[in-house]
Amino acid sequence: MSLPTSTRTALGAIFAADALSTEPAECLAYAYDNSRRESLPDAVVFPTREEQVVALVRLCREHAIPLTARGRGTNTTGASVPVSAGIVASFERMNRILRIDPDNRMAVVEPGVLNADLQAALKPHGFFWAPDPTSAPYCSIAGNIACNAGGPRAVKYGATRDNVLALRAVNGRGESFRCGKPTSKGATGYDLTRLLVGSEGTLAVITEATLKLTPLASDKRTLRATYVDIGAAASAVARIMAQPVTPCALEYMDDQALRLARNHAGGSIPEAGAMLIIEIDGETDALPSAVAAIRKAASVDGLLELHAASDAAEVATLWAARKALSPALRTIAPNKINEDVVVPVSRVPDLIAGLRDISLRHGIPIVTFGHAGNGNIHVNLLYRPEDPTQAANAPACLSEVFDLVFALDGTLSGEHGIGLVKREFMPRAIDAVSLDLMRRIKAQFDPDGILNPGKLLPD
Repeated sequence: MSLPTSTRTALGAIFAADALSTEPAECLAYAYDNSRRESLPDAVVFPTREEQVVALVRLCREHAIPLTARGRGTNTTGASVPVSAGIVASFERMNRILRIDPDNRMAVVEPGVLNADLQAALKPHGFFWAPDPTSAPYCSIAGNIACNAGGPRAVKYGATRDNVLALRAVNGRGESFRCGKPTSKGATGYDLTRLLVGSEGTLAVITEATLKLTPLASDKRTLRATYVDIGAAASAVARIMAQPVTPCALEYMDDQALRLARNHAGGSIPEAGAMLIIEIDGETDALPSAVAAIRKAASVDGLLELHAASDAAEVATLWAARKALSPALRTIAPNKINEDVVVPVSRVPDLIAGLRDISLRHGIPIVTFGHAGNGNIHVNLLYRPEDPTQAANAPACLSEVFDLVFALDGTLSGEHGIGLVKREFMPRAIDAVSLDLMRRIKAQFDPDGILNPGKLLPD
């Protein structure tokens, strides 16, 4: 349903002609995200100032128009798909790094800044921002905030929620507010900053973020550990995370993921039942003892080889192969079901064993890899819709995956969020009282339900 002429005129009073489009062909580019779900918006606008966002939200509230805030569309759960049409606000032009403050270990940025651009700007100052998702070269900071993005470094340095100090935002009433402070500690009222992180644009539209920075380590070592099977690798993960030295990355790949990695990187990726990529960072003098502790913990029954990367090129090859996995899986299974479940680290072996049983029972290949150091495993169901047996079994297979995760005291998502595709499972993941509290919070921030409707909370 297209916007009335009066609404288009009102939008034109807020946004210049080159910052507003209602042409279907132009709007189509903002109709989908990496989930491959699609819904055409009635209009797309490109804010560059907070005042425009305030005026836009007030206009949408007055006319009951759905409003979907969008970064760069890298989300895999449909969180930025405008399922109720309405207006998409793309923040790609609101992309300035406003301040880098090394003395206070913080940076202030607009929502559309790309993660990789921020990292590049921070490096000369000797700092980095901890979240490092695979999509870092083309995902935005506000998108990271919306879904609480993580990445390999989260095992030591935390996900987005642990690395945001303050936010400016506009709620569903069209009120601009600031939450948090540029301090590392605070005990003043409810923590609205952490509440907004991971809320997927359903509570407020972010217009500025103050980010916590971390000094770059002086040195780093990268290890490659291969195992006879995925059970042995999972046991090694639990042992590594139970000793004092925390790796800055602990990535896991099963045997099928390794085959794909070899297709990408050739013989530099060994044949094995499973592999871990382990990185340890810190001061150069302290690294030998840290590496020795990790080696000891990783040396479980079933270890085939524990190899230290010899140079930067080998390290780059390992990481390139790991980061190529998700797109590679999509090329061989365009309709794969990709989940990023989380369980306590000590239960990772139970999760891996249970997934093998589920895969055999339903006849659907399951490929696993991911951030094993914090129990965040990417579970990929490679079913073929044209195969009637697999198509019939896929829903029950996915349901059993979540049953297993819940039985292990885990949760639905570690970094991708809930969006559109996992809403139906929320009542199984969260108790009824908690869900009701979440709905009441949503009503306080967005009483008319205009902000990213149809996402996160189930009907």
